[in-house]
Amino acid sequence: MKKVANTEASKASEVLDLKPDYWLEACKHLVKKDRVMKRLIPLYPDTTLQSRGDAFGTLARSIVGQQISVKAAQTVWHRFVALPASLTPGNVLKLKVDDMRAAGLSARKVEYLVDLSIHFDAGTVHVTDWQTMDDEAIIAELVAIRGIGRWTAEMFLMFYLRRPNVLPLDDVGLINGIAKNYFSGEAVSRSDAREVAAAWAPYCSVATWYIWRSLDTLPAKLD
Repeated sequence: MKKVANTEASKASEVLDLKPDYWLEACKHLVKKDRVMKRLIPLYPDTTLQSRGDAFGTLARSIVGQQISVKAAQTVWHRFVALPASLTPGNVLKLKVDDMRAAGLSARKVEYLVDLSIHFDAGTVHVTDWQTMDDEAIIAELVAIRGIGRWTAEMFLMFYLRRPNVLPLDDVGLINGIAKNYFSGEAVSRSDAREVAAAWAPYCSVATWYIWRSLDTLPAKLD
C-alpha cells in the first residue's frame, strides 16, 4: 500500500542522536550534483533524520498505526503497551487476544503483532547482524513478517537504521515532490523518479528527506 509522506507511522521513547554522521557530507554531495538540492538544502538548515526506540517497538508501533489517524494510533498504542510488563516479543506472545482487542486493535493487527513477535522471539530477524547486512537483505527479512510491506521496511531503514541510500519509490510524497520540483508539477513515473535520483546516490535517503520538506510537510517516519 502506498503511503503519503505526512502520515506518521509511529512514535517511540528514547532519542538516540540527532544527526547521522554522513549528513553533512551528503548535503555537500547533493548541492554539488543536483540543482534542486542546491536550492532546497539551504532552506532547511536544521533538518535531519532522527532515530528513537528499539527495533521491535518501532515495528510494532508502525503496525498499530496503519490506516488510522495519528491521534487514534497514539491512543491505541498507549493502551497496548500498558498490557505487558514490558514490551518484548515474549511478553506480547503471552497476551490474551481479547485484551489486545479491548485495547483497540483489530483482529488483523493482533495477528500482525503476534507474527512480528514470533519472528523476533525465534530469531528469524537477525537484528544483531543488520549493521553488516545490505538494505535489500534487511527488507527481505522484514517483508516476510505479516503486516510489513516494502514501504514500511524502507521507512525503517531510513529512520531506525538511518541507512543513507534508500529510495522509497512507493511513497506518494516523494513522487509528488519530484513532480513539483523537477517537472513543474507534471505527473511522473517511477522510471522518471529513478532517473532524477541517479544524481542523489549514494545519499537518496537525505535527498528524499529534503523533497518531503519541500512539500511543507513532516515525512512519514518510524521513529
